[in-house]
Amino acid sequence: MLKRILFLSVSLLLACCLFVAAPEAQEPLSPPQDFRVFDTPSDGGGSLTVIWPPAPYDSKEVRYQVLLSDGKNSLDPSSFKVVTEFAANTRYLKESKWPWWTRPAARDQHQFTLKNGKGVELKDGTTYHVALAVVSGDQRAFTDAVQATPEPNWINWNQINNLFLALLFGGIVFYAISIAKKREIFLRRIPGLDAVDEAIGRSTELGKPILYLTGAHDMSDPSTIAAAVILGRVAKRAAGYETDLLVPHRDPITMAVCQEITKQAYLEAGKPDLFKEDANFFITTDQFSYTAAVDGIMLRKKPAANFFMGAYFAESLLLTETGASTGAIQIAGTDSDHQLPFFVTTCDYTLIGEELYAASAYLSREPIQVGTLLGQDIGKALILGVLAVGTLLATAGVVLDAEWPQLFLDVFKDVK
Repeated sequence: MLKRILFLSVSLLLACCLFVAAPEAQEPLSPPQDFRVFDTPSDGGGSLTVIWPPAPYDSKEVRYQVLLSDGKNSLDPSSFKVVTEFAANTRYLKESKWPWWTRPAARDQHQFTLKNGKGVELKDGTTYHVALAVVSGDQRAFTDAVQATPEPNWINWNQINNLFLALLFGGIVFYAISIAKKREIFLRRIPGLDAVDEAIGRSTELGKPILYLTGAHDMSDPSTIAAAVILGRVAKRAAGYETDLLVPHRDPITMAVCQEITKQAYLEAGKPDLFKEDANFFITTDQFSYTAAVDGIMLRKKPAANFFMGAYFAESLLLTETGASTGAIQIAGTDSDHQLPFFVTTCDYTLIGEELYAASAYLSREPIQVGTLLGQDIGKALILGVLAVGTLLATAGVVLDAEWPQLFLDVFKDVK
């Protein structure tokens, strides 16, 4: 009897141990039902977008695999190859850069873009089969293969907001020009430009020439264009005072353009006979050879006014120190922020940054140029306002975990 009771006890204990140690049966995986593949919109081709809804089993332990076939035999599993694999709790649409007006699905859905590179080669006009696999432990479930064909698109609708913003700023500029034609627009006083007449007058009184430099870049640089425009104003007043003008150049194309600008300035001043072809002359393209030559001109000719307009590099301090040693009035203007400290230290007046571009409107007071300048300032104020409001909305979106601020932010986003 005792043996029988002992046997039953041991049997019951073993049964309990086996029941506790038995692994739980894994629930079978079910692949996403609404699995979509389509040509990536608003791109240049060679790309497919894959989208599928989230699943209850999404976690870092479960993985998704995107499989691609060239379409020759979509029923043959061996024709598919795995192009990427990632955790099931990643690759959401909200992590991508789609703006709200082109977003193809809800932000909580998964999204992956197949692009050329890293073993993937998609040809435009070729049909491909794409499938999705869900992997969890030893289980693996597949969706049905979906066909898609990559094609280039004519319009990038992701950037349609940039078109509207460009039209908005263009409209602001035209509106400002119309205002400038009706009434006088106030322009902030720029001391460096107010001193132009003073510098030219001093050169005239002393009977010494004016030295004008257009910088180190060619005519493709905006600062050189601005320097050439200011040269026209300086040349016109120099012609009126019958003062010699010296304009040494580093670029032959810039020299040719400045020759025409100077000639036109003398014509407008009614002194075409005073124009000299050799007032604009080419020295060399080499940086420090040009600097040494200009320093020599300063020491020999001793101009009473030196103008340094345009872009400059290491030669800036060498030029302005030599000019300061001759006692000339020096006016500089550049958008090269790394050279501004040297100009501020050694020159009498310095045009900082955008003051160089505002110089033409400031000197001429022409309605079109003044209106353009006003329109640009209104545009800058609008951009600053958008930055301030966007910062507050982005902060509110993070704090409140809300998506509505993104509707505003997307309008000013540059999406490639």
